Amino acid sequence: MTTRPATSSARAAAPANAPTSYEAALAELEQLVSQLDAGQLPLEQLLTHYQRGAELLAFCRARLDAVENQIKVLEGGELKPWDAA
Repeated sequence: MTTRPATSSARAAAPANAPTSYEAALAELEQLVSQLDAGQLPLEQLLTHYQRGAELLAFCRARLDAVENQIKVLEGGELKPWDAA
């Protein structure tokens, strides 16, 4: 009987450069945006930074959607207005 290493399935589930949290992803995204806005990056780094930013944005959106869905469950299937009182 042969067993496969657990690392291959773990890598498929979470890429090595995946953010650890929403807050970490947001901080990295803000840093990337400021570097892009500065306009001092070489063309190759611009593309790399843009691609990473798109990955981080997708991660943040997915986390926000997941939290929104959890709130819907807690609120009985509908979102209620947020009262900042």
